[in-house]
Order: sequence, then structure tokens, then C-alpha cells
Amino acid sequence: MVRRRVDTITLARDGAVATITLNRPDVLNALNGTLLNELGATLAELGKDDTLRAVILTGAGPKAFAAGADISELNVLPDAAAGEKQAARGQALTVAFESLRVPVIAAVNGFALGGGCELAMACDIRIASENARFGQPEVNLGILPGYGGTQRTTRLLGEGWAMYLCLTAEMIDAATALRIGLVQKVVPAAELMDEARRIAGLIAGKAPLAIAATKRAIIDGAHLPLADGLALEAKKFGESIVTDDFREGSRAFLDKRAAVFTGR
Repeated sequence: MVRRRVDTITLARDGAVATITLNRPDVLNALNGTLLNELGATLAELGKDDTLRAVILTGAGPKAFAAGADISELNVLPDAAAGEKQAARGQALTVAFESLRVPVIAAVNGFALGGGCELAMACDIRIASENARFGQPEVNLGILPGYGGTQRTTRLLGEGWAMYLCLTAEMIDAATALRIGLVQKVVPAAELMDEARRIAGLIAGKAPLAIAATKRAIIDGAHLPLADGLALEAKKFGESIVTDDFREGSRAFLDKRAAVFTGR
């Protein structure tokens, strides 16, 4: 396993799977400007890696995935234009997760609040430890979610739960997050990273072009009229038929052997 550390995140590589760890545990992995910059640069670097098959995003320490934006930085923003620019910066980072060619798995340990919850929602699959807590507490501070919270809660959970989470600022536990569809699995804290790696390994073993096309069809098609979404799906399906990976996958199925995919 290869590891690299910068000021506020660590990047570990194990074969085709990269693990990004938000690494400010002394402040519950709060999202300051340095962390946002380093996370964005890391995503840009990973986006150029054709050997990458999956990414895991988690937080250092047992207490938090990320407890939100660094309020000491937000508190000194001078005017509305600066606030809008800050929100756009955070939103661009969440869009970068969605735009990444490979799936991203959020492994949520402890608090995922505000910007932390927004980062998790931008990931493709979310699993949580039993001690995880989610929330959008921004109205407690006199602001609203600014890194996509009002929009992704609505798209993921529906308008009712979006209103509840964003207007009450109430935290929900992992069991509630599972029930409403905010996360896909809940596991004991000691098993969180093993489960994240297991899921990443499942994805990494599939045809890379098919995985990338499936991610795009789901994300891009989610907000289209059904007819347009089906047309997008059909286009992606047609593109997959002519790949070497499909030829290999179909031959392997017929030969009753494991496929060896090359991403071509």
C-alpha cells in the first residue's frame, strides 16, 4: 500500500483503490480552505489515473467524518459576494466527486454535519458506522447549507426530508439515515473500513468502462425526463457493446471463467 500525506488529507493507494482521509481530527476534520484546496487537487490527480477503479472517502479518528465548514474562516467573509464565492467553491468540489470517472464510497464515521454531510451526499455510495450522525445545522448559525445541501437532500431524500433536515438542523442517527435512504448500509464502527474496501473491491473487479458509463447514466439521467433518461441509457449501452471489455466479459461468461478486463 502506498501512502502520501499533505497538510490536511492523506491519500493511500492499494492496487486499483484509493482512500482519501480527511485529516484534521483535532477539529473534527472541519473543512477549511487548505483542506478544500488539497482535496480538489487530489481529485484532479486521481481523475488522470487510468488504473484507478474506485475511491473511498473517510475521516480521521473515531469522532467525525467531517463536522462541517471551518466557522472561523466563514466568520470573516467580508460581504455577500465573498459568501457566494465560498459557496461556489464548496459546490465545485462536490461536483468534482460526481464528475470523477470512478465511483466514490463515503465511509462515514461519527459526525457528518454541514459541509461534511454535503461531501458524503456527493459520493456515489454511502456506508455508515453505527455511531454516525448526520445533519445540516447551518440555520443554527444564521446561514443555509451552501455546498449543495439544499439541493442534494431534495434529490436524494425528497422535499419533505430536505425541509426537515435543513430547517430543523436536527441531527439524525445512522439507523434513521438508512431508513430514509441517506446511506445504503450501516455497520459496526470496527467494520466500517473493511466493508468500504470490500465494496470498492467488488467495483474494482468489474469492467471499468461499464462502471464509468453506469455512473454517468445514473447521475446525468436522474434529472432528465424519463424518455430522455432512457435515450441516454440506450446510448451508453450501445457504446459498451463495441468495447473489448464486453467481448472479454461475454466470452468469459460463455466459457465459465473469470473475466480479465482491460478498460478498453
